[in-house]
Amino acid sequence: MTPAVTGSPAVLALPGVLDAAQVQATADTIAAVQTCDGAIPWEADGHLDPWDHLQAAMGLAVAGRREEAEAAYAWSRSQQRPDGTWATKYAGGEVVEPATDANFTAYVATAVWHHWRLTGDRAFVSSMWPSVQGALDAVLVLQDDAGPVRWSRGADGCVADEALVTGNASIHLSLRCGVALADVVGERVPHWEDAAVRLRHALDRHPDRFADKARFSMDWYYPVLGGALPRAVALARLERRWDDFVVPGFGARCVDDSPWVTGGETCELVLALDAVGRGADARALLADIQVLRREDATYWTGYVYPDKTYWPIEQTTWTAGTVLLAVDALTRTTPANGLFRGEGLPLLAADGECDQPCVA
Repeated sequence: MTPAVTGSPAVLALPGVLDAAQVQATADTIAAVQTCDGAIPWEADGHLDPWDHLQAAMGLAVAGRREEAEAAYAWSRSQQRPDGTWATKYAGGEVVEPATDANFTAYVATAVWHHWRLTGDRAFVSSMWPSVQGALDAVLVLQDDAGPVRWSRGADGCVADEALVTGNASIHLSLRCGVALADVVGERVPHWEDAAVRLRHALDRHPDRFADKARFSMDWYYPVLGGALPRAVALARLERRWDDFVVPGFGARCVDDSPWVTGGETCELVLALDAVGRGADARALLADIQVLRREDATYWTGYVYPDKTYWPIEQTTWTAGTVLLAVDALTRTTPANGLFRGEGLPLLAADGECDQPCVA
């Protein structure tokens, strides 16, 4: 099914939080950092990782910067390694950390699905399909029989022992996007469907199979992103640790034991809240995190609120991109606004009883 695409770009704005001129000014800051080959580093003269590069590209896309977004996707295509992966870190056009991060690699499927929903461009999907196929197949080499995907493989070939909740929840969304893209190009990928079901079962019923990173807010809200959890379960999950992470007037903490709110995590929490229908809370958080907005329309990464100090001293493109994605989700502006609500995606969650001891 081809998504509905309007004839002219929609005007992205959230009255009372960011007007259209402010949105475009922030998109300008991302485009200004993008290099001539399409790469989007964290900041000018900074490093790049494949996941945040794509997050920034999606932000550009919803702001109407299709040409710049597609240049970013072309960079990803050109830099993909023969085994389907990307390096963990690049700087100055060179690989500086050659290890593979499973979530970084899988995220190309999410980005391509987002662009398909935005544009309805089958030629674009066809051009990116080999990258999506190679990436997801490479990631599933790191999946255990029990479902979790181990988070990395070193340049020496050694695979990490740990599987991470955040990364696996993101990979589950990418697998769903990959299955949906396969339908667009007329392919069948039952092994991706099976992998996604096993992965989701592990996330929802066997948290003991993942490394304990409960102090990080991402492990709290990421399983909600994409709408794969039943709404009541997702709402209960968010409610349980709301007071641990949400700081009224400032945003969401990155970790529960530090008085530090971060823009990226707060805006992703906005997307998770939107996915479960808590629109008022989502809007309030997006307004709160404008404490990170600078006069030049960039965003600081984080804010230590007792000290009234911005830290680290950087303005990251992925923070800006996630702000723009959150505005789109809350305003239902572009045809891609439902990405993190799972619109148009197969659920790919396990049904029936578990034949092993489960943790609810």
